[in-house]
Amino acid sequence: MLLVLIALFAVAGIAPFLFRMLGRSTFYVLAAVPALAFVWLLANFSSFIEADQGAASGSPNAPPVQMFNWLPSLGVHLDFRMDALAAVLCLLVLGVGALVLFYCARYFKNEDPHTGAFGAQLLAFAASMFGLVTADDMILMFIFWELTTILSFLLIGFNRTRMGARRSALTALMVTTFGGLTMLAGLIMLGTAAGTYRISEVLALAPELTRMGTYIDVAIVLMLVGAISKSALIPFHFWLPGAMAAPTPVSAYLHAAAMVKAGIYLIARFAPGFHETAFWQPVLLWLGLATMLIGGWRALKQNDLKLVLAYGTVSQLGFLVLILGIGTPNAAMAGLAMMLAHGFFKATLFLIVGIIDHKSGTRDIRQLSGLRSSSPVLFVVAVIAAASMAGVPPLFGFVAKEAVYESLLEHASSNGAPGMVLLLGVMLGSAMTFAYAARFLWGGFARKAGMKPTPFPKVPWLFLAPLLVLTLATVVFAWVPGSLEAAITPYVGLFPAADHPIHLAIWHGFTPALGLSLVSMSAGVVIFVARKRISKVQAMVPAYFDAERDYKLIITGVDNLAIWLTGRTQRGSLSFYLVVILMTALVLPTVVSLWLQTPAPGNLIAFDTPAQLVIGCIMILGALGALQANRRFLAVLMVSVSGYGMAAIFALQGAPDLAVTQLLVETIVLVAFVLALRALPVELWSKNPTGHRLVRALIGIGFGASMIYIAATSMASRIADPISLAYPELAYTGGAGKNIVNVTLVDMRAWDTFGEITVLAAAATGVASLIFVRGRGDKTLNAALVPRGSVDHGSEAIGGASHSRSGMAVAKNFAISSKDSWLVAGHTLAPERRSITFEVVTRLLFHTILLASVYLLLAGHNTPGGGFAGGLLAGLALAIRYLAGGRVELAEAIPVSPGTLMGSGLALAAASAVAPLFFGAQIFTSAAIEFSWPLFGDHKFVTSTIFDIGVYLVVVGLVIDVLRSLGSEIDERSEGRSPTDTHDLVSDAETGVGR
Repeated sequence: MLLVLIALFAVAGIAPFLFRMLGRSTFYVLAAVPALAFVWLLANFSSFIEADQGAASGSPNAPPVQMFNWLPSLGVHLDFRMDALAAVLCLLVLGVGALVLFYCARYFKNEDPHTGAFGAQLLAFAASMFGLVTADDMILMFIFWELTTILSFLLIGFNRTRMGARRSALTALMVTTFGGLTMLAGLIMLGTAAGTYRISEVLALAPELTRMGTYIDVAIVLMLVGAISKSALIPFHFWLPGAMAAPTPVSAYLHAAAMVKAGIYLIARFAPGFHETAFWQPVLLWLGLATMLIGGWRALKQNDLKLVLAYGTVSQLGFLVLILGIGTPNAAMAGLAMMLAHGFFKATLFLIVGIIDHKSGTRDIRQLSGLRSSSPVLFVVAVIAAASMAGVPPLFGFVAKEAVYESLLEHASSNGAPGMVLLLGVMLGSAMTFAYAARFLWGGFARKAGMKPTPFPKVPWLFLAPLLVLTLATVVFAWVPGSLEAAITPYVGLFPAADHPIHLAIWHGFTPALGLSLVSMSAGVVIFVARKRISKVQAMVPAYFDAERDYKLIITGVDNLAIWLTGRTQRGSLSFYLVVILMTALVLPTVVSLWLQTPAPGNLIAFDTPAQLVIGCIMILGALGALQANRRFLAVLMVSVSGYGMAAIFALQGAPDLAVTQLLVETIVLVAFVLALRALPVELWSKNPTGHRLVRALIGIGFGASMIYIAATSMASRIADPISLAYPELAYTGGAGKNIVNVTLVDMRAWDTFGEITVLAAAATGVASLIFVRGRGDKTLNAALVPRGSVDHGSEAIGGASHSRSGMAVAKNFAISSKDSWLVAGHTLAPERRSITFEVVTRLLFHTILLASVYLLLAGHNTPGGGFAGGLLAGLALAIRYLAGGRVELAEAIPVSPGTLMGSGLALAAASAVAPLFFGAQIFTSAAIEFSWPLFGDHKFVTSTIFDIGVYLVVVGLVIDVLRSLGSEIDERSEGRSPTDTHDLVSDAETGVGR
């Protein structure tokens, strides 16, 4: 199973590359993958079914099971199970999937755009459906469930230039995602109650769980919301007809055979254990009946062949949910048989519509005429498929519907009036099914009075082949249904045995079920013949309830509410944002800490040493100085006093690693602030322009006092030994290092660190985007077209090469007089900006600081340092070089873009995380390698150092991004030169003449 899943996803991944070489013929290659998997399924089908016989006797692992640990601490595993239900669904997923992909090779043209992405997404969807039906873990099933949601969104919106397709894709995404998240809540509740997320084990525990009452009832209802939204039951039915904006192969596969069957599968999967819960039958039976009737009613008035089938699909999905919702063994047999029949005939009909649209250019029944004579083979196939949908003998659709009527008669006999209402409703729905099946045939193939035959070229046999295979299945299984019954029987065995079990057969004699079939077909004939009168009645009936209209009203209301809230909260005022944040952080934790019983902190110590007291006083004076400063630069310096004081506190507390990191962070932040201040006025306001100084002071003081109180009470509330006591031993024995801080960052809590460096890279990219992007879109505006005085001025081309974020163009055009020389500020900086002393100091310290940063990186596993501290120190060295030589010197110092550095760092960190999987270990596992070199002696290398190197590169890239964004870019803009002036500067630099 896992190999099939991997093969499907792997081929989907390389599909776009195959399309570049083979064109649309690649669809044949893609079709071969699920076809081979289908052959594998058939070859092992009997063994799967035989093995599943043990499931009903209390052996949940009887069918083939593959189990892999994934998140064992959360109880989530990669568990796959091929039982009878999964095998039956896989017949549709793999078989119909292969035929639809084969069909695509003639549906699309070589010149059609984005076919590579389409083929990859369609095959990936088949893989996701295969994973969904074989998953034996509820969380894993949910992941595949959401994958189908995302892929269906992409496939429905394939015609990305059409607003209707994009809107329909978004509607389908929002509706099914809402249902999926609701389902997730129910699955978590169910798994928590059962103590396991394995589906087979949950079903085995179902008798005990159902006795828990309301809790399980609510969990099941939440789970069913996901099923009815995915399978388009009311009130979520409106997304499916809208999804017909997708290409026809998508409709044939996703909306007839696969995606909408996910909800049906979920109901069938949990029906054996939970069909007796309080809300199971009321929700599924009556929503299913209402959906069947509403879908059939709307199908009768559609003029688009595809919409006739779409609303027909809605109707029959309600029919399927109704049957499986009964929860009896006979209903289970009938429901799965009807599900297979529906997959056969509905996929065929959608593919027929694709051919009609492809060859005639229209799907409107008011414009189609005479296709019966133009394409007799297509007409015959359409008659068989439509007749099977209508339940006409001798086709498999009739066999399945007979079984349905048998189970409904049984249900009606034991449930009185409600059961009889259900039976009559299904008969009415079946009559409408017959009517819209006849409408489909008449609208698509009949010769209309007063209309000329629609031009219709000959259909190639390769185009017809998938339809013929599905039609053959519809015919053959009607006469030999025993093979499908044998496949379904193990699933039926999960229910209590029926007194009178039904069997699939084309002839049961003259039975009440046959009489009901004849009555419903006769009523269907009447409805079709009276279609004009019924159309007039439909036009007169007002739409009091319109789910699609109500959905749009809800979305519009949410948008308006978002606009209203945004206008009142996103005011562009930093002070307002700070008030909201600080008040939230002040009020909520304080109220909770005061409301709950918390021990008062005792043994308060003001300070350990006099040095701490002195440093604390200096930090307080720095904060007061920042409040009283009248210049921005002075205010920033005063704020930095607190940061440097904190580094000193760390050092005094015996935390040199934290002290070094805090010192470097504070220095880099100070540099960034100073660089940014150049674009702001020098003076701070003399008076607060918004007033409320007292309120702001109280909020600030209250926030600080609240944090002190919460921290003190939290420490006083400790009742267990802190986990940090075990860190020294864990760091040395598990992480093979003596520096607890570094080992924690790169080993014990490497996931946190990886997330943090990812956030750093994203933040740096965001800051750079604000500085460098000239407009909306991928292209930047030509600065030569930007008028002088614009905010974007200064981004002009330099020496004919446009400015780039990496600074490469700047470095290339500002030629240095000698290859071996560096820090030639005299050629690139104005005299008033030069500092000879600073240049000399930079020449002396730059390389030393870089070497020290490498030392911190490599030695950090056992001594203070690490990738973060080393990266900050390297960034500080580059900042010094930039301050001494300017932006051109910075470009010379590091001719690699910060994006490349950060991307390389993330990739290296990710590679070091994944690499242990190839050696049978868990992700982020580190290993210590001991070796001995001549002259150098014995050494030990810990593989987590590779992860630390990735951190180092990310931090260096981050600092360079800050220097380029807040330094070089502002420098260039402040120069205010035109392209001609800049070219003169380049010439002066090349000749060694300063301006």
